[in-house]
Amino acid sequence: MPSILFITRGCAKNEVDTDRMRALLLGAGYDETDDPDKADLALINTCSFLVSATQESLDTTLEIAQQEEDEGRTLPIVMCGCVPSRYGAPLADELPEVSAFVNADDEDGIVSVVDDVLGLERDVAPGVPQGVLRTVDGASAYVKISEGCDRFCAFCAIPYIRGRYHSRDTREICDEVRSLMEGGVREVVLIGQDTGIWGSDLDEPRTLASLLRQVAEVVHPYGGWVRVLYLQPEGMTEELVSTIRDVPEVLPYIDIPIQHCSATVLERMGRKGSAEEFSALFAHLRKEIPGMVLRTTAMAGFPGETDEEAQELLDFLQDEEFDYCSVFTYSPEEGTRGAAMPDQVPEEVKLERTQRLIDLTEQLGFAAAERHVGERVRVIIDGVEEGPDGAEFIGHAWFQAPDSDGVVHIESGDLAVGDVVTCNLVDSFTYDLVGELVDDEEGTR
Repeated sequence: MPSILFITRGCAKNEVDTDRMRALLLGAGYDETDDPDKADLALINTCSFLVSATQESLDTTLEIAQQEEDEGRTLPIVMCGCVPSRYGAPLADELPEVSAFVNADDEDGIVSVVDDVLGLERDVAPGVPQGVLRTVDGASAYVKISEGCDRFCAFCAIPYIRGRYHSRDTREICDEVRSLMEGGVREVVLIGQDTGIWGSDLDEPRTLASLLRQVAEVVHPYGGWVRVLYLQPEGMTEELVSTIRDVPEVLPYIDIPIQHCSATVLERMGRKGSAEEFSALFAHLRKEIPGMVLRTTAMAGFPGETDEEAQELLDFLQDEEFDYCSVFTYSPEEGTRGAAMPDQVPEEVKLERTQRLIDLTEQLGFAAAERHVGERVRVIIDGVEEGPDGAEFIGHAWFQAPDSDGVVHIESGDLAVGDVVTCNLVDSFTYDLVGELVDDEEGTR
């Protein structure tokens, strides 16, 4: 059977979508390769959250096409995900290098699309197999609990790309988590555009806290961890707080993307909150969940942001001392309200404000990592790197979200990807830590 090269651009949610398409195609008999020269088709799952992400997806597509043309052959390309969903039919004329386009909500039909592109005829049309469709072979796996978004923030195109918010069914989520655990995964990371409101749209409304308790029951026999990302401030109910605090499998790692702290800027963004409200929330969380880790997201240069409002955000981040903070420069996205607003901040001003935020948050993040030196923790092994002195193992502890935060380096041991080991943390550099293996597992998370 033909071999397929899978390429993913964008966020963890796209990784999950690619994995589902991979499972469908491998289940239909296709092979996978990571070598473009050996591929019979390239499947590119694209991101269009920002102009820069769209450009990266387009650049990747054109680079693959040009590389194969330079080598004297044509490689069929199927473009999936956010770029086709956002820009639609005109792409066919603008990107003749692409053989087929698949919108995000049509990806379950990927086998038929690839069959058509490659001229493969089947006696029976492929359907979507029953059961869990995942091919994860690492120690951590993302699990989408919802799709779409109803917030329509002024800076964000996601609702126009992914549609309105809808929750996945509890049983479907738990079945997927169980399958991943049986396959060797030891941490599931629950994701969605707005995880805190999960279940509110179901026929029998549920809460995220109730889902976390059920997922925790699934992972418990495997000694697994449950992490949840992308909680909006309004989603931090007392039920959720107590669940994160009291259920051992649920990590006390809270990710709340505030974007800004100025009430005026937030109102223009179409969001709620203020510095005072956020400070009260974070103080409450730290009181209720001692030792918790707090991550946020901040945006610089939203239209109309004044020097005073930019300074307010900088001061707020300094005062709150977040463990991790992602910083974004505002990008005027086509079709969003923000792009049509007056008082766009000049690019050089946006970049200067962004750099100030990055400088501060790196300083705070490096200090947060250093505070973990001296702790004894459990570490999930994610990979192995060969160096001049032999193998070095790369893993992450409970306070490090995979692919987002720092890692733990372990310089010796007889380990494999997926192992969960106990380490003393003996040193730190930037966001990373150095761990030494120990046998004693008592008193560790």
